[in-house]
Amino acid sequence: MQTFHAMFVHAHPDDESSKAASTMARYADEGHRVSVVTLTDGMAGDILNPAKDEPGIKERLGEVRRAELAHALEVLGVTDHFAFGYPDSGFVEGFEGDGGLLAPNAFYNQPLEEVTARLVEVIRSTRPHVIVTYPEDGGYPHPDHIRCHDVSAAAFEAAGDPEAYPEAGAPWTPQKLYYCHPFTRPKLEALHDACEERGLESPYGEMLARRRSRGFDDPVTTRVEVADYLEHRRKALLAHETQVDPNGRWFAVPDEIVREVYPYEDFTLARSRVGVSIPEAGLFDGLEAVHASRRVPAA
Repeated sequence: MQTFHAMFVHAHPDDESSKAASTMARYADEGHRVSVVTLTDGMAGDILNPAKDEPGIKERLGEVRRAELAHALEVLGVTDHFAFGYPDSGFVEGFEGDGGLLAPNAFYNQPLEEVTARLVEVIRSTRPHVIVTYPEDGGYPHPDHIRCHDVSAAAFEAAGDPEAYPEAGAPWTPQKLYYCHPFTRPKLEALHDACEERGLESPYGEMLARRRSRGFDDPVTTRVEVADYLEHRRKALLAHETQVDPNGRWFAVPDEIVREVYPYEDFTLARSRVGVSIPEAGLFDGLEAVHASRRVPAA
């Protein structure tokens, strides 16, 4: 079997477990290389699990979150992890791109060229075929998620350009750029309806109403079937003990129902340098032919 490398670029510790986690687990289990880049330290996060709101936790939150992240990455089978460690910008209600509302050293206020250069260096040294990040709006208007998109898209374009960031190593051209969507409208509708049909309280009613009211849907091009890897996502989320309440929304719908009604993770193919056929069933679709064409013929 041909193997490939997918790099997932995230804003905070725990984002890797709530966005495309089952896809990472599936590809790692199939023998592909899976790497994660975490851009910030997550220090602006609150303790969201009441059971972990203990004396001393807040004071050493950085250390605690690093340990939680290491555990989650192990659960998912991630091969390589790169922590950039920029200061978490924190969430700003109704954020519209005003960096002046944030601390001067916040990740969102870091020079885009500097952060892009660091990511380009990682891409060139590890040579991923596919890069996965957030859509232009960050998936939701968190400053760090928006900047994560900006950096990832810029690095995807620059990594293969020998004139861009020459100090960052020999050029490497990733073939595909994806945006991940943890809760698309079709997924929300499927899960919400399944809860109502079974007499369960749906945690998605309000989110679904907002999604329907905005007048457009995420342009999903790629659905990865992850039925056998839902448990990995659940365990990875639970590894982030300070951030994830085991009695909260993430676990309101049992995995058995998800497996039955929507066993997929959704992505948008934002940029491709290989021929593809939409819809896709995997992030590596189309790479097989390119990979084979680069083989050296036997003597």
